[in-house]
Amino acid sequence: MIFEKINTVPTADELLDKSFRRATRAMSGKTISGRKTAIEANESMMLTAANILTDNLKNIVRRFPTFENLQPFYYELADVMVGVDDMRKSLSRLDWASAKIHEIAREYVGKIRKSRDPPLVRKQCFGRVSSIIYSIEKDLLFLNEARNKLRKLPSVHDEPTIVVAGYPNIGKSSFVTKVTGATPEIAPYPFTTKGVSIGHFFVGNDRYQVLDTPGLLDRPMSDRNEIELQAITALKNLDAVVLFIIDATETCGYEVEDQKRMLEEVRSEFKLPVLVVANKADLPQFMELDFVDMKMSTATNEGVSEVTSTLIEMVKKEIEEKERIKAEKVEKIGTDDL
Repeated sequence: MIFEKINTVPTADELLDKSFRRATRAMSGKTISGRKTAIEANESMMLTAANILTDNLKNIVRRFPTFENLQPFYYELADVMVGVDDMRKSLSRLDWASAKIHEIAREYVGKIRKSRDPPLVRKQCFGRVSSIIYSIEKDLLFLNEARNKLRKLPSVHDEPTIVVAGYPNIGKSSFVTKVTGATPEIAPYPFTTKGVSIGHFFVGNDRYQVLDTPGLLDRPMSDRNEIELQAITALKNLDAVVLFIIDATETCGYEVEDQKRMLEEVRSEFKLPVLVVANKADLPQFMELDFVDMKMSTATNEGVSEVTSTLIEMVKKEIEEKERIKAEKVEKIGTDDL
């Protein structure tokens, strides 16, 4: 997973404590017998502290991904959850702080070699360095919070994908569990799926991934919360087919007409192949609907395997179509070069 290599981002106090402890250790055991040794000892402390800080700041920046190279799926999820521009700004400030601390250390090396009071110069240097670190304290805290959120994202692969969508409490998580053996949290209240979760299943040697999206509500994009935006991101940025589940009993708390409007919004917004399946066929309240393609019951397994087989065929057709379009583009480029 791309965000797993991001270590905990230390606080300003933790960075300074670490650097000053190492600086003190660098001086311990040395005998200061005159001005020359005093200069050398205090210079060593300054450079050690500065190197620890610059190295730690550079490592924080290095471990965050280059956002331009992220898959669109991850880029938009990161943008929804923490804000890519905000992360860029904070990482840029850490870069600035690292360079500034290096510059200050070199400046004070020159000063300390001319000084009659090396410890005073070293303390002045530490004071300026501390001010730099405290000036990026909010950035360090923000980046650590971002790191904690991003590490929880699912690992999505470039492979055949089925996105499960629909209102809350209509059986999305149950379907994923039945098909993949994954066990996302299931509870009888809205938004039980706290983010995009993922499961896998095999057909022969081919692996398929199934994304269980949070509940999508029928309201304008601008009114959606973070969880709903994650679901939309999954739909927009994956080469996938969509299983849109309808609760044909309305026991989820939403009328069929509301669910149908949400279906039309998904179709118009994302331009992906959609299989519409009515769930809860085992219940007496189940209604036959003319706009659905299939029916099933995730409670009894009725129709689940048939729905899965249909989705697999849709995925295969989607892949074949993309390969055809890709081949046509390659052929056209070759023709144009003649």
